[in-house]
Amino acid sequence: MASRRRAMPAPATRVLAVIPPMTQLNTPYPSTAYLTGFLRSRGIAAAQEDLALALVLELLSAPGLRTLRAEIDALPHERRSARVQAFVDQFERYEATVDPVIAFLQGRDATLMHRIAARGLLPEGERFAALAAYVADEDGGDALAWAFGALGTHDRARHLATLYLNDLADVLRDAIDPRFEFVRYAEQLATSQPSFDPLAQALAAPPHLIDRTLQRLARGAIARHRPTLVLLSVPFPGSVYGALRIAQAIKAQDPSITVALGGGFVNTELRELAEPRLFDFVDVVTLDGGERPLLALIE
Repeated sequence: MASRRRAMPAPATRVLAVIPPMTQLNTPYPSTAYLTGFLRSRGIAAAQEDLALALVLELLSAPGLRTLRAEIDALPHERRSARVQAFVDQFERYEATVDPVIAFLQGRDATLMHRIAARGLLPEGERFAALAAYVADEDGGDALAWAFGALGTHDRARHLATLYLNDLADVLRDAIDPRFEFVRYAEQLATSQPSFDPLAQALAAPPHLIDRTLQRLARGAIARHRPTLVLLSVPFPGSVYGALRIAQAIKAQDPSITVALGGGFVNTELRELAEPRLFDFVDVVTLDGGERPLLALIE
């Protein structure tokens, strides 16, 4: 009696699993790592990219800030908010400190800790105003001692560095895209919307600096990994806009690549999908646990 053999994936199948912006930047979202490991265990060539983290690292770098400054310089002065003007006024300090701050937050340069904690290194924008609410001790000393204590210099420096990055996020929001946030980028376009129209209109708009940066990063990932199938893992509403911008870039570069959309948001919000325009961007929507749908799709 002949035995039935499982169909094996085509040798040319190459999978790229992508996390789109935005997710928690200091906590890697596990879906792509898990799926990549699972696919590799089945003999399928698979790789992963965190384009949420890559986007922020590109924007918040000395070259990224110089590009942002050029975009701001092209704006009429009446369109510059106070935060944007403060960034321009202190641009040299931001340009000089952004790469060291990122290195410190990534654990690559602990030597910066004391300089940040002393509050003499970083330019301080509106986000630092919240520190004024903390009351100094009875001797007029350190107002943050209650939170960090004498041994909390590292945590204090991380807190101040985070305020610094939030100041820069405010500038990006005021100057480039009012929907920009580190965690929930353009979330309102995907949350409880009665129609696909707002998202479709946003995706049809000319790409701005953040869009162009994300699209360039997506094209770079495609060039490095040469996938035949791209998995866009969308855990939250704040990842939908970024995922579809990535899909746009992929299809513009190579329409033969299959793009699949899955993840927590898809499982909860798209179970009764009735919007055909979504398939102008992606080819496949997967529901429930990703392993079996992916194997079925590949096979």
